[in-house]
Amino acid sequence: MKLVILTAIGVGMSTVIGSIIGFAIKRISHKFNDVVLGFAAGVMLAAAIIGLIIPSIEEGGNYGIVITAVGILVGALFLNIADKLTPHLHSLTGVDIDGHDSESKNNINRVLLFVMAIAIHNFPEGIAAGVGFGSDDIGNALSVALGIVLQNIPEGMIMVAPMLSVGISKKRTFLIAIFTGMVEVVGTLFGYAAVSVATIILPFALAFAGGTMLYVISDEMIPETHSHGYERAATYALLIGFILMMIMDHCI
Repeated sequence: MKLVILTAIGVGMSTVIGSIIGFAIKRISHKFNDVVLGFAAGVMLAAAIIGLIIPSIEEGGNYGIVITAVGILVGALFLNIADKLTPHLHSLTGVDIDGHDSESKNNINRVLLFVMAIAIHNFPEGIAAGVGFGSDDIGNALSVALGIVLQNIPEGMIMVAPMLSVGISKKRTFLIAIFTGMVEVVGTLFGYAAVSVATIILPFALAFAGGTMLYVISDEMIPETHSHGYERAATYALLIGFILMMIMDHCI
């Protein structure tokens, strides 16, 4: 149990560590923001496909492809609905939304949706790590946890710049980053404590998380990175992010 708790804290803190690194970047230009978001899109794309959707198919057995397809669509629909609700979440940012024009409001909505997708996909990732410990497959659990840590550090980094760019304070940004990390801690502990349930819902949960990430990448991140004239740099950043996560997954 002690190893499970330490692992849960480790995967959660990796997001916080990444956000601290992100704070070291002072100046945020359109080009830098587009490149960072492009890199983030690549990381999220690889995480969605390699880390969530493919395992969902494998874990689903004979009905894996059906469960995964439904999970992806439900995840996308969930974020589509959440997109309509983000104006009610502006209090989380501490930004006076009424004092901004429509473009600024849309930017804040986009950032909130982006952060929400990361928080949502952290939960089934945590479950995946916890299930391994609950089923006594310690080696696999540690491998999954290590992969999550390596993914969470760049995720924590790329969350910071977008939030700061729309006027969210450093303190509020850091607290939001901590929250997204704690979601993974809860997921890990849940997976360990309820492995019999988690193994049943895991395929759908993985696909659901993958769907939320694909939705954000296609609907928000790529259009944003292609709207300021730096689409070529953003595209290569996406490829680099995808390749980096692919290499990490292969090495682990």
